[in-house]
Amino acid sequence: IICMNIGGLNLAPSDSASILIKDGWFSEAEVMWPGQRFCIKVDKVLLNGKSEFQDILVFNSSTYGVVLVLDGAIQVTERDEFAYQEMISQIPLFASNNPPKKVLIVGGGDGGVLREVAKHASVEEIHMCEIDQQVCEVGKKFFNTTLATSFNDPRLKLFYDDAARYLRLEGKGQNYDAIICDSSDPVGPAATLYIPEFYQSMSDALAPGGVV
Repeated sequence: IICMNIGGLNLAPSDSASILIKDGWFSEAEVMWPGQRFCIKVDKVLLNGKSEFQDILVFNSSTYGVVLVLDGAIQVTERDEFAYQEMISQIPLFASNNPPKKVLIVGGGDGGVLREVAKHASVEEIHMCEIDQQVCEVGKKFFNTTLATSFNDPRLKLFYDDAARYLRLEGKGQNYDAIICDSSDPVGPAATLYIPEFYQSMSDALAPGGVV
């Protein structure tokens, strides 16, 4: 299914589904890990298109619920997303010296980390910097009862920007109690999030005792 201008979605055509799905089975593209692929049986393709930054595929699977794929790599499945979202979010939030009040989420367009951060009553401000608005729109449309349940939280301020640029220009003085970096693999739009300068900029944006 090619989706363009449906709700908040605005995607260019893509044929990645026909390449990645054969005989009813999805197989990941060998981008980061040559010699291995994860496969999931597909019931129905829900969305296939290209944003400004990456290829996006969403399908309903036989056993893992709805699955989000970016540039050929699985990002999240409804069946096991909690194992990732809870661990990446709750550990730094509880490790903070004080109950966190101000939190930055880097990436996380599917909404899962935001859901976990929003569970903390102590949090007064949530900043989220996601480079690809279309991933957020996909989350709202296809994961609105599972991951993307907190985009309307009044504490949220959402920036559609390169997080490396945002932290370099706006990070100092933000005094975040926690920064949670929910980025994809170090290829494509996430490549700038894996260099020493980015980690230094995260450190500069933390409050005393803050955690990454």
